[in-house]
Amino acid sequence: MGRRSGWEPCHLVLEDDAGLAAAMPLYRKQHSYGEFVFDFAWADASHRLGVPYYPKLLCAIPFTPVTGPRLAARAPADRQALLAHLARLIGTDASSSAHALFLDETDAGAAAAGGWLERNDVQFHWHGRGDASFDDFLARLSHDKRKKIRRERRRVAEAGVRFEWRAGEELSEAQWDEVYALYGNTYEERGQAPYLTPAFFLDHGRRPGSPWRLILARENERLIAVALTALGGDTLYGRHWGCAERYDGLHFETCYYQGIELCLAQRLAHFDAGAQGAHKLARGFEPVVTRSAHRLADARLAQAVGTFLERERAAVAQRQLLLAEHSPYRSEAAVADG
Repeated sequence: MGRRSGWEPCHLVLEDDAGLAAAMPLYRKQHSYGEFVFDFAWADASHRLGVPYYPKLLCAIPFTPVTGPRLAARAPADRQALLAHLARLIGTDASSSAHALFLDETDAGAAAAGGWLERNDVQFHWHGRGDASFDDFLARLSHDKRKKIRRERRRVAEAGVRFEWRAGEELSEAQWDEVYALYGNTYEERGQAPYLTPAFFLDHGRRPGSPWRLILARENERLIAVALTALGGDTLYGRHWGCAERYDGLHFETCYYQGIELCLAQRLAHFDAGAQGAHKLARGFEPVVTRSAHRLADARLAQAVGTFLERERAAVAQRQLLLAEHSPYRSEAAVADG
């Protein structure tokens, strides 16, 4: 992180006579990469208006599309004061706007009360519901979804691919180099540079008690694919992914089914498998609405974005209803009847 990367830390804190009252992670951004809430069209509109969009201020966890607390505050009034001060910062350093991403309910409510524009999107998460095994999980799905998943898993098994789960600290530096080569290949295929560096994984991934859990796919002894996930509380978070070979169903097995198996084995309640991906619905993941908050200095751009977000929120709500109608799960009555 730093000015050269386009992520310049400028974290915001609020202090009073009693000490630290509130704080937020904050970055001055020179681009919109690594955020997972896409505002490239807003940047283009801003430039067409003759107003530079960058730098902007971003309250987020870099490269992490995970909902959680972003505004640490001793009291609700401190949270509001922190947001109000952030709003006042817009324009003082040539920044065009401020954005707070993947907010939990408390922070999103505070932003809405402060007049920030709300943006919604949909992710897909798996919820355990007390399943003791993968077969128990499958039993809750409709017949066609069960059949499809079993077919996908069988193809990978018949290709001779085997899987293992390893904690980050269990891997040697050479093994991490293998993992990173697969991770980097995913970005290279899209003509992009990887977001994270080898040094990051060697430092954070190999620390004692590291939360990283790697799902490794091997053909004989050769590593051919990996999903990088992390433990946090009762949830498995993922996932970065990379592969060296293409097998039918390998992506779904490595990134989704093995993650569910890991959750079941370690009695985790949730699997947040990352941003986007309606294809996850057919594989037992359910839609969850995410929330972010936005403030723009230019009145013309703010009005246009506000109108767009109003329509987008309605579309997201409609999509949520439509996805619920196509749930992969059988009704509770059908499950009870076997």
